[in-house]
Amino acid sequence: MDNRIYLPVNALWLVGFRPFFALAMLSGLSLPVVWALMFAGVIAAPKTAFSMVQWHAHEMFFGFGWAVLGGFLLTATKNWVRVRGYSGYALAFLAAAWLFERAGMWFQGVWPPQLFMISNNLFVTAIVVMLMSTLIHNRKHDSYSDNYFFVLILPVFLIAKHLMLSQDYYLIGWSMILGLFRMAFLVMLERTLSQFMKGAFQVSILENSLLNNAIKILGMLLVFAGLMPPQLSAGIALLLAFLLAGRLVYCKPQLAMRRIDIGIMYLGYLALTTQLLIEFIRQTVHPEWPVSVSIHVFTFGVMGLIIPAMLVRIAKGHTGRKVVFETPDKFVLWLMILAFAIRIIAPQFYSAFHAYWIYLAATCWFLGFSLLAWRYIPFLVRPRVDGKEH
Repeated sequence: MDNRIYLPVNALWLVGFRPFFALAMLSGLSLPVVWALMFAGVIAAPKTAFSMVQWHAHEMFFGFGWAVLGGFLLTATKNWVRVRGYSGYALAFLAAAWLFERAGMWFQGVWPPQLFMISNNLFVTAIVVMLMSTLIHNRKHDSYSDNYFFVLILPVFLIAKHLMLSQDYYLIGWSMILGLFRMAFLVMLERTLSQFMKGAFQVSILENSLLNNAIKILGMLLVFAGLMPPQLSAGIALLLAFLLAGRLVYCKPQLAMRRIDIGIMYLGYLALTTQLLIEFIRQTVHPEWPVSVSIHVFTFGVMGLIIPAMLVRIAKGHTGRKVVFETPDKFVLWLMILAFAIRIIAPQFYSAFHAYWIYLAATCWFLGFSLLAWRYIPFLVRPRVDGKEH
């Protein structure tokens, strides 16, 4: 007799990527627009104890970013350790906690402190505990021996969350959260680029365990860059950038760039490397450079380029469909490349139009993620087309 309890709704609650990728698309189209309207003074910023910029950074990393990361890890971890994974009421609870956190971040100024504290910690605490439980309890069946990196970094998200909303340590918090997401992308790129290149071009690229481990160890150290002397963190950033660039040379980038769906992953890899170089220069040569440039190279260049391609691949592949990037999918990727150029490159030449670059970049995100939501949320709320359960 099967005693498991199922949520009597549709396929949305079968696997972690389904509800959280839907939330990622909805937050990806809305959060940048809300920020642009706040920046323009069209709508009032939420009345909170933290600044408008802190709200924006928190929502992009813990709202949009964790919707993507949560959906990815809830799905990937079950495959890595070969278990059924969380579904039904567990996923509904996590999605509700994510929404509760968004409400808390907006109404912090009028909510009782205890209620805000619950809203601000419930989702991340719950999902971190659930993910770590999956990895630790099933470690004997883990396909990846280096998943201990996730066990190490996941609890640190809670520390970074509180630091980035503090009055005195928010820069350390931003550095920490950026370092944590960098680690997630380093691991993801290491595990997927070789698969994509083999599937698309039937070629093998460099896979050196010593080099890969060195890259991840340096990435782990940079999670705590904000606590280091600037010269030390700058040196680690430069070394990591050097290793990443060296590995990229042997990953056949000239071949990858023939296809936008593969090439955009390489552009994201290059943006990650560039962000590290910017940090090195900022901390050693040009300390007057604003930290926002470095942060936005990561958010627009790494997250903004890689995530839409990842959403398309997983939304199609894990619902039983053939992973083919159709014309609308490619259009989204070009929109995100345009958003990067508008937000990062254009202001370096025409800084007087800074506000307009923000509005245009937000418009690109709105159009891109609206198209993704329109195309793929229907996939996420329906059963797999190949008849499999999940």
